[in-house]
Amino acid sequence: MAQLRRHRRVFHSEADLQHSFARVLWELVPEAESRLEVPQRLSGKAEYLDLLCIGPEARTAIEFKYFTRSWTGTIGTPGEDYALKAHGATDLARLHFVRDIARLERFCRQSQQNGLALMLTNEASLWTPPGPGRRPTRDHDFRIHDGRELAGTLLWPEGAYEPNTCRLRGSYPLVWEQYSRQDGPGGEFRYLAVFVSPSATGDGDGAAHT
Repeated sequence: MAQLRRHRRVFHSEADLQHSFARVLWELVPEAESRLEVPQRLSGKAEYLDLLCIGPEARTAIEFKYFTRSWTGTIGTPGEDYALKAHGATDLARLHFVRDIARLERFCRQSQQNGLALMLTNEASLWTPPGPGRRPTRDHDFRIHDGRELAGTLLWPEGAYEPNTCRLRGSYPLVWEQYSRQDGPGGEFRYLAVFVSPSATGDGDGAAHT
């Protein structure tokens, strides 16, 4: 992420982030092959991995989330204009990120495979803990703020909607890191990286890494 930040401080879209990440990966580890949007048959159905990195001894699947609030600015020399849209539904952003972790756990059932769930955002409510006394929301179990730990069965809301129930085998402490700071409201970008190891699918725990 430090190397990526030197090249790009803001991205136009999630696809832009994926492509830039893959390019930096090639610069750092040229012997690793990388493939975008790779189909996998997991749990009896076809699912797509955002990025599959193939090394000499192991494979790493990476799932990306780039969730933004509205921000406009010009960065770089020569200047490049950015106009980020507000995605709005932070509850669904949390749900989809947790689903990424569960998908990676399925991918990691083989010992030579591991995974990384990565979210980059300028939406502060995703990394900020809810205030004291705030009533639980429907995505309460799926909160991904700094200092939270994801583990076990997560219900939405309190199990009233079974299709959104998510079961994690591993335990994932969440640590948000600074990515970049730009001018104006919404100019602070942070990222959350959750590493999923093969042990997360068995008796061991996964862990969050940055």
